[in-house]
Amino acid sequence: TSTIGLIALGLTLVMINGNIDLSVGAIVALSACLAVDLQADFGMFPAIIIGLVSGVILGALNGLIVWKTGVDAFIVTLGAMIGIRGLVFVYTEEQSFFANDFAFSDMGSSSFAGIPTLALILIGFAILVHLILAYTIHGRNTYAVGGNRQASIDAGIRVGPNIVINFAICGFLAALAGVTLSSQMGAATPNLGRDFELWAITA
Repeated sequence: TSTIGLIALGLTLVMINGNIDLSVGAIVALSACLAVDLQADFGMFPAIIIGLVSGVILGALNGLIVWKTGVDAFIVTLGAMIGIRGLVFVYTEEQSFFANDFAFSDMGSSSFAGIPTLALILIGFAILVHLILAYTIHGRNTYAVGGNRQASIDAGIRVGPNIVINFAICGFLAALAGVTLSSQMGAATPNLGRDFELWAITA
């Protein structure tokens, strides 16, 4: 549940903005595969960071295309979903990866004070997203852009950067979901995250 919850938090920002991101499931798969496969070359923590950064870059790229081209986010992220999923299949050669570092798997199954660690991560980020939306200029601008984009431009809000930042946050949280899901499994497969975008949008 924490996996879907993390993706839903990112989609909340994007959807309040008046957009949608259908590529989150594919980002889950890519980040998970990178985080697991690269452990053998770089170690656990650098591999996790690379997986998370990949999500931020892909999310920001989605936002940049939506901003600069004016193409609807549904179309942009649908194309991104297909493209990233294809990239995952090429990268993995349609094979599963298994974590060499048992500490990675232990993290996915660990708990603190009887509460699963992954649930605590979800709760922590839920509070953080709430604080961003309720108490920051960026959060208020997010509501404004989603409510009336032209009025936001007239009010001096930098609509484009606001959209890009929210897509980047969404990509980061999708990547984090991929890393946490692969830590639960101790493995990553190219089909990971399929249909997650629909579950997360519903959530």
